[in-house]
Amino acid sequence: MSLSLSASVLAAETGALSRSGKPPRFAVFPRLCVALLMLSTAAHAQDQSDEGPSVTPYRPSVSTPAALSAPGYLEFEAGGQREYEANLRTDSVPYSVKLGFTPDWGVRITGNAWLHQRDDSGQSLSGFGDTSVIFKRRFAVNDTSDFGMEAGVTFPTARSGLGDDKADATLTGIYSADIGALHTDMNLEWTHVGAVDPGVSHSQILWAASLSRSFLERWGVVGEFSGTQQHGLDNTSQFLLAASYNVSKTLVLDAGFAHSLRHGNSDHSIFAGLTVLGPRLFTP
Repeated sequence: MSLSLSASVLAAETGALSRSGKPPRFAVFPRLCVALLMLSTAAHAQDQSDEGPSVTPYRPSVSTPAALSAPGYLEFEAGGQREYEANLRTDSVPYSVKLGFTPDWGVRITGNAWLHQRDDSGQSLSGFGDTSVIFKRRFAVNDTSDFGMEAGVTFPTARSGLGDDKADATLTGIYSADIGALHTDMNLEWTHVGAVDPGVSHSQILWAASLSRSFLERWGVVGEFSGTQQHGLDNTSQFLLAASYNVSKTLVLDAGFAHSLRHGNSDHSIFAGLTVLGPRLFTP
């Protein structure tokens, strides 16, 4: 759920940018395109029959489904995102590595492989982002609905100014359901924020509700409202709209945008990425 505008806004507010006239150590988007090409080639090489598993995309929405990725297989998500927040622009490369142990238990590692922030004065800061480790449990209700629970820790692996200075702990409740041709994912998340400014609560609540639909066999669209509440800071809210295309069972592409819903706030982001099935590590 790294596409939330609020998370990056908080990170930007708690850190100072350093003066630098040099570009990032590597150009984000060209390298991202190379990575996407390599992953796409691997996915097509693996997709030789209709008997193999399909990917279970969590991106590009803030909310995640109760379902887990195929047990025994690594599954990768990666993308590129550009965010505009007042006088600050942030380019990032979010990633996620997922592994399902069974249909009901799994783990994933998420973060930003690269972040680059630049303000109107020309100050910039670049580096690796924070890293989250999240364990997941699914509770099946029936053929059309599931509950889920996630527990995770975000470690301060980013340089100062690009992430949190202390670890955060998160608990997330999930409800997913098929409603006719539509699918909904609803998340309610509590985070204990390790590093806060004076007068700001350590507790943050994030909510997200999405509605998606498939059409024309390979296409899909998702709309989502999400936001955060944290005492001592202004509440945030945003609307996200994205489309996806199933290249194959093992490769799904996506692209979209998100925009703040706060009055007088023009924060917005654009993004694109993929979900691809990786190698099988074990047979459950």
